[in-house]
Amino acid sequence: MQCSKCRRDAIIHQRYSGLHLCEQHFNRDFEAKAKRAIREHRWIVSGDTVAVALSGDKGSSAVLYFLRRLLLERRDVKLIAITVDEGIAGYRVPAWARAIAESIGVPLVTATFRDEYGVMLDEIMDRKGTGLSCSCSVTLRRALLNRIARGEGATKIACGSSLDDEARSVLENVLRGDPKLFARPGGEEGEEIVPWIKPFIYIPEREVALYASLHTPGFDLADCPYAGDPLREDVREILDDYTSRHPATNYSLVNLGKALRKALTDAPDPG
Repeated sequence: MQCSKCRRDAIIHQRYSGLHLCEQHFNRDFEAKAKRAIREHRWIVSGDTVAVALSGDKGSSAVLYFLRRLLLERRDVKLIAITVDEGIAGYRVPAWARAIAESIGVPLVTATFRDEYGVMLDEIMDRKGTGLSCSCSVTLRRALLNRIARGEGATKIACGSSLDDEARSVLENVLRGDPKLFARPGGEEGEEIVPWIKPFIYIPEREVALYASLHTPGFDLADCPYAGDPLREDVREILDDYTSRHPATNYSLVNLGKALRKALTDAPDPG
């Protein structure tokens, strides 16, 4: 198929827009959506230091490349990357993340669970079992990322979460029935929280993967061996099936999540 905007060969078909896009027009469309998300939420302002949570997967690699392009000519915003090694054999190899950061030209700060907590995640799982492994890993990783970001003077932490990721998260939180889950990610009690930003919140996962493959070859394709939450897997299957017939569903869920966060933020304190 030819690109809907020129005569070049198309590399992707967007079902939700009906467009076939060549590489050039895909990049323009992708980056325009990410820039719109940043403007809409005022996620980056003059004086910011943005720390990308670089795991080396498609999303984090793509967002690092995009932000480097976006901020290349700006002297009022600083960009760094942070990689956390949880200690999962064969997963999130720090050397891969370092290679990506170096190829893009962004300074990288690294940390390990061993240095911070005195133990690696594989060792925790051996002792405690894998029942709460995913939630345990996420909680400890976010706390460590927050601490490092604060130490580096970061004012924002950027992640590569896609439209699909955000939609799944909203539906999971609704099904769990706990409104507190819509609050922003936190650190330890009393610890100042560095706000998280998600430039790809309006971009489907397959487009994030394509953007990453075009610009950051060598990103990590492995799935976390401890990602076995039954509800999360059910939500993924439900949404994959439903959005194949109703492509706008994920956008609706993201908008719902935004409305719920605003309602909870604006609600008067019952105390």
